[in-house]
Amino acid sequence: MRTKILEILRSAGDGYISGEEMASRLGVSRTAIWKHIRELRENGYDIVSHSRSGYSLREAPDRLLPNEIRHGLQTQCVGREIHFEEVLDSTNNVAKRLAAAGAADGTIVVAEQQTGGKGRLERRFFSPAGKGIWFSVILRPPFMPQEAPKCTLLAAVAVAKAMERFGLPAGIKWPNDLLYENRKLVGILTEMSAEMDRINHIVIGIGINVNILPQEFPAEIRKTATSLQAVNGGKPVPRVKFFQAVLEALDALYAEVATQGFALVLAAWRKYTITLRQEVRVIGVRDGEEYTGIAADIDEDGALLVDAADGRHRVLAGDVSIRPKK
Repeated sequence: MRTKILEILRSAGDGYISGEEMASRLGVSRTAIWKHIRELRENGYDIVSHSRSGYSLREAPDRLLPNEIRHGLQTQCVGREIHFEEVLDSTNNVAKRLAAAGAADGTIVVAEQQTGGKGRLERRFFSPAGKGIWFSVILRPPFMPQEAPKCTLLAAVAVAKAMERFGLPAGIKWPNDLLYENRKLVGILTEMSAEMDRINHIVIGIGINVNILPQEFPAEIRKTATSLQAVNGGKPVPRVKFFQAVLEALDALYAEVATQGFALVLAAWRKYTITLRQEVRVIGVRDGEEYTGIAADIDEDGALLVDAADGRHRVLAGDVSIRPKK
């Protein structure tokens, strides 16, 4: 009902529309309209009223509410279904439960705050209320399980494209971070449920630091993290519009992959990356092995190819961390 009321208010532009007319259109009482208007105001919508003219929507909140995300969103699959909560432990945890219960391809889970957000290698991800975009998307792709790791690269390219659309410089660090001046802006965690010959579902969790001030980061990450607001010269970035840009880029890339494979995604990743042609240090997570070399390229599977003193190494996302050599 609130969605329909917002549609009517938006269709009136800067004008007013009476509660009686809205009640007539929607087949409810004027009291019901008033109650929904009150709830919309409680959610941050600036709706003014005039005793003779009715109601007018002056401003919508920059909150990641389903009604705001859907308004003007141009996607075919991603964001078709939206599960929203004010606070979650982890959007990935909820998305995995929804996926196991049969949630549709392209369903997103979004929260204003995460209390237990995590990234790759179980690292905590700072996810304060109202300051970022913390979400997960459920995909049910037609390709084979061995292709799944490239979905992390796909997600990174989608965020980079959204940043480019907003005039913000984007740099992808292999395999799953976006950085600005060597500080982390975005983290991505991809998880999968699969059988030998098919994917049941993939859940991609994406955390984007949007309007977090430098002093708001915890002391332990203050020197290594940043936000889109900082990249934007201190000017806040509209979260809903940026989120829509990310979802639209994800949707387009996902459709492209389904019909043409990952070649174009990998080419776009190479365009945005800051890892290739850099000297890097590879640290083995399982065996502790360390070596340095030049990040030469990624292969068709998305693995990083590093030229070290003893030859070329093929580095898999789940096995190592990549750090600039000091």
